[in-house]
Amino acid sequence: MLHGDIPPHRFLPYLSWTAIEALPDRANTVIVLAAGTIEQHGPHLPCAVDALIAAGVVGAALQRLDAAVPAYALPPLTYGKSDEHTHFPGTLTTSGATLQALVEDIGESVWRAGFRKLLIVNAHGGQPQVMDMAARALRLRHGDFVVVPHFTWRVPNVAHRYLDERERRLAMHAGHAETALILALAPETVHMDRAVAHYPREFPRSLSPDGRPTAAWVARDFGPSGVIGDPHPATREQGLAILDSLADSWAAAITDLHRLDWPAREVD
Repeated sequence: MLHGDIPPHRFLPYLSWTAIEALPDRANTVIVLAAGTIEQHGPHLPCAVDALIAAGVVGAALQRLDAAVPAYALPPLTYGKSDEHTHFPGTLTTSGATLQALVEDIGESVWRAGFRKLLIVNAHGGQPQVMDMAARALRLRHGDFVVVPHFTWRVPNVAHRYLDERERRLAMHAGHAETALILALAPETVHMDRAVAHYPREFPRSLSPDGRPTAAWVARDFGPSGVIGDPHPATREQGLAILDSLADSWAAAITDLHRLDWPAREVD
């Protein structure tokens, strides 16, 4: 079915237009857009990692959301800006301009339907700037629209408990945390016997406090596998704990956004 990981009673497209029009408090109903990508994640993980994580975390959060909190998910956005991975087969990418236009068009549709709170849960580290620009454009057009673009991992979670110091500082793609989470969400797609580790060369501390590269990069800069980190220590049990903590934090975030009283303004 189309809803995938999302509870069907929280899936907006399953409502008729008349049911949507009859919702009692559309202005404070939170609409959630999970945003991922289809891009290489090394030889051990599927290309759907970011899409799986975004949809899986949103679905788990909505599953435990208090029934009194009005919130609905849109179909996940699975295509994104992944041009840093285009040297690897399986990567499907839009341009930044195309993705921004798509997010703005989706946002316009949400606003036209009478909703005034949109939460974007983005799981791809290569496109937060695009989400930020789309959110700002929507706010400029609609002074009563609250659009929150946020990164899936940037809420309280327990992933750090399992990562060593090097992984916490330098891992960026298909490493320990992502591998553990996919072992929880879609274990049949993971092939740990193919896992390899690669780390980037550390950047001068004058340009990067933790040594993480601050220059523009593409994935093949860090080796031929597409992995940036070490997936070997990952386990399904770790992934389940990480998923549980992310779901709790996102359920709390959805609740807080529902309650948020954010000032409306006249459009210039």
